[in-house]
Amino acid sequence: MKRFQDLPDIVLGPLADRPDDDWQRAPAGKWTPAQIVEHLALALEWCATGFEERRARDPMVRRPATLPQRAAKLFVMGIGWFPPGLRAPERSTPPPHVDRVAAEAHFRRGVERTEEMARLLLPARARDLFVKHIRLGDLTLPEWMEFHVIHARHHARQIRSRLRR
Repeated sequence: MKRFQDLPDIVLGPLADRPDDDWQRAPAGKWTPAQIVEHLALALEWCATGFEERRARDPMVRRPATLPQRAAKLFVMGIGWFPPGLRAPERSTPPPHVDRVAAEAHFRRGVERTEEMARLLLPARARDLFVKHIRLGDLTLPEWMEFHVIHARHHARQIRSRLRR
């Protein structure tokens, strides 16, 4: 399993030294690599902002997961499988056109913000502070960081596929 610190290599590695056109290439109806990078940046930002807003709160208790959340957690976190056709939450849906430079910078800022939250909150708040994932339920910061690695690996496969065409 890759570590959170490996996110830039996982996501941006396949795009290193590629021309701008490669960042904008995708099959009809699918996201371009630039949009994928922006999607991942938005997810990182969502997570970091959530922990930033909650960090001063008293210890929290995890809400019981619903059956769909438990199933999603098993598939996504357990085996790294994202069901085909699953739509991204609106908050993490990229715009129709994303500039390569802006997407990369946004992604790197998202990684840095999440790492900053980890420095501020871990290990002290590793088990008593939660931000809700729309499909997985309440996650701790370490769980979110694990999710980001799994999520990045999923989308890195899509990026590599688009670059082979």
